Amino acid sequence: MSSIKSKRIESIDILRGLVMVLMALDHTRDFFHYDAFFSNPTNLETTTPFIFFTRFITHYCAPVFIFLAGTSAFLYGNKKSKSKLFKFLIIRGIWLIILSIVVNNFVWKFDITYSFIILQVIWAIGLCMILLSFAIYLPMRALLLIGIILVAGHNLLDGITAEGTSFISIVWYILHQQQFGIVGNRMFSIAYPIIPWFGLIILGYCFGRLYIKDFNPKRRRMYLMYLGIGAIVLFFLVRGINVYGDLVPWTVQDTPTKTVLSFFKVTKYPPSLSYLLITMGPALLFLCAIENIKNRITDFLLVFGRVPLFYYFLHIILIHILAIIGMLIFGGDWKNMILTSDVFMNAKLLGYGYSLFTVYLVWILVIALLYFPCKKYMIYKANNKDKWWLSYL
Repeated sequence: MSSIKSKRIESIDILRGLVMVLMALDHTRDFFHYDAFFSNPTNLETTTPFIFFTRFITHYCAPVFIFLAGTSAFLYGNKKSKSKLFKFLIIRGIWLIILSIVVNNFVWKFDITYSFIILQVIWAIGLCMILLSFAIYLPMRALLLIGIILVAGHNLLDGITAEGTSFISIVWYILHQQQFGIVGNRMFSIAYPIIPWFGLIILGYCFGRLYIKDFNPKRRRMYLMYLGIGAIVLFFLVRGINVYGDLVPWTVQDTPTKTVLSFFKVTKYPPSLSYLLITMGPALLFLCAIENIKNRITDFLLVFGRVPLFYYFLHIILIHILAIIGMLIFGGDWKNMILTSDVFMNAKLLGYGYSLFTVYLVWILVIALLYFPCKKYMIYKANNKDKWWLSYL
């Protein structure tokens, strides 16, 4: 890594790199696991502990990525004026929304007709950045309070639901209700309602103060430890009481194993308080533990953590292409891997897929194939900071 010129905070990039690697596991499962297109890996009636764990471990990806997007925004703007940070967040937010609708929907489906539009995590980050660009003018204490209220209190809105395609309904889908719909022959899905995500990116922005130049490292690690442990303890309290904090309460099942799975089956769409506590708590403890560690593993994770957008699109393209190759080799109509609305509405991929062992093998292959192009781009990006457009890629 000696050829890389970077003043970035390594522990943050290492954590980001770790969740990016885990994210590839979830997306490999999406494309390769048996019946993944039409089954839920957390369905207690059909899942196994190993399948459940494979999905659960990837729950860390979206919240950590969005939280650190707020942290990165703070660190980017720490030595700049608020007006420059405002401009950066506005432009980057709009850019991410465009990428989400145009590029992300294509690489996931290879459908040039865009017959199925999904608004996923990149869309949510983009919209949250636009909102954050206005919020940065508020005092830090006010921001912290707003972030806590949105994250901790948004489950009070769970009982409010909308239907149809009226303007008010669409606004509510964007804010707090995951929604799928069909208009004509085109399918739409708002997968990431933004109220809790916006709260989380605000908390990430406030969290950035722990990483300013003069902040005492020992004090920072103490905060990270207390916050991480506190979040985990609060998760068990909130989830254990079982009256608030998640759209779906856990229930006693017919076996102890299923009961444990029910306890940890937290809601992601939108992310419940319980979901965010059990994901961000361990993430903060990881930041505490990794701060002074440097070895081959951390160097490996740094590569992915420093080029997240480049990696994201590249890994989806690669996984999708490998899925097509798999169908060509092992049978099936590869054209069904062009994921049009017709493929989903007529369940053309019902029964398709491979074992979970195969999923893990493909995941390892994907990470191995992506390492060197990501490393090359990381070095180029780090050594060409004068190129303004690289900050948007």
